[in-house]
Amino acid sequence: MANASAKHTEIERKFLVDTTLWTDRSGGKPYRQAYLSKEGNTVRARIAGDKAYLTIKGKAKGISRSEFEYEIPVADAEALFSLAVSAIVSKTRYRQMVNGKLWEIDVFHGDNEGLVVAEIELENEDESFEKPIWATEEVSFDKRYTNASLARNPYKNWLR
Repeated sequence: MANASAKHTEIERKFLVDTTLWTDRSGGKPYRQAYLSKEGNTVRARIAGDKAYLTIKGKAKGISRSEFEYEIPVADAEALFSLAVSAIVSKTRYRQMVNGKLWEIDVFHGDNEGLVVAEIELENEDESFEKPIWATEEVSFDKRYTNASLARNPYKNWLR
């Protein structure tokens, strides 16, 4: 039986990445994820490398929201993809430690090609951290940059 993640509140800040300054692209892992709900809470099936997860996220309050994640069989995640209410989001995720903090850098593919976003999870909303030189404009409060939004309205459709 899979266990829920121990952390039930996600506190996350999100930044665009200047790819001319971000040079450490080692160890990326392919991700595919499908969204199974349209309104309210986010329900997602994700395949990350050779593991799969079912995740339920509550509505955001600032940069915080409730999050519950359960490991599931990859075959179940593949089956859940057929229930997706929007496009599948594909990306490669890189993990990089910067000044003792873990940053996750997502390089999107397909209809979101050209978008590169970095996220840092914090212990509390007021936690200070040093932003790497490659992390540029903060987009934490711009809902277009959530993966669920990118599934419905991909980056290629945005006015630039």
